[in-house]
Amino acid sequence: MDLSQHLLVRKLMSLRLPTRDYVVAGSGPLLAHGLKDDIGDLDLVARGTAWEIITSLVRPVPAPSGHGVMALLFDGEIEAFDMWLPGTCGRDELIEEAELIQGIPFSPLRRVLGWKQRYDRSKDRADVARIREYLADRGESLH
Repeated sequence: MDLSQHLLVRKLMSLRLPTRDYVVAGSGPLLAHGLKDDIGDLDLVARGTAWEIITSLVRPVPAPSGHGVMALLFDGEIEAFDMWLPGTCGRDELIEEAELIQGIPFSPLRRVLGWKQRYDRSKDRADVARIREYLADRGESLH
């Protein structure tokens, strides 16, 4: 899949964020790996210059998780956070372990699997199954 053809990715790319300062988290990595075609939004975790660019465009508000703040771009189609979900690794670790796919930094699927399993939301259960199957088919660790 050519990610540049996806509307949400085009919106993300229009921000011209430095790849060293953000990572696409949430369900975005499933899109990048072809495990989902349709996602409702892109979740970013940002720091440094990327966060400065984002907050120059919109004012952050408290994150729904109660953990840090978030900035809603493009009518909420892109949600940028200054930290990720409670109980997950820190922002810097999350950004530094990103894998570049078509020039965009995405959280590794094993990391996505971990938080989707941990939060066990009904909307994530199909994603967990997709990720587990994908990783198993490639002989990759599920942890």
